[in-house]
Amino acid sequence: MNINLKSLLIIGALTMPLSAFAADGDTVGTKVGDAVITTKVKAEFAKDKAVSATDIKVETDSNGLVQLSGTAKSQAEADKAVVLAKNVKGVTAVKNDIVVTP
Repeated sequence: MNINLKSLLIIGALTMPLSAFAADGDTVGTKVGDAVITTKVKAEFAKDKAVSATDIKVETDSNGLVQLSGTAKSQAEADKAVVLAKNVKGVTAVKNDIVVTP
């Protein structure tokens, strides 16, 4: 019985952050899906030598809208980032807030 109590306490401690994570109204599954989309977009940036994966920030909302921000060295780099993001599965739209700083 002592083992069961310890197990319950450990499970409770591990799931508490997930509950807080989803406290803003989105489910944990939605948050995980958003994070997956963000990670996939960043991975596409990392694979493409024309796009800086470190200078362009990626955020995804619960509807699959990806917001790109940060800086790009050229308009071509910013445009390429938008195209890469749009081609990721689960992305419904892309908002481009990238600032071009040559």
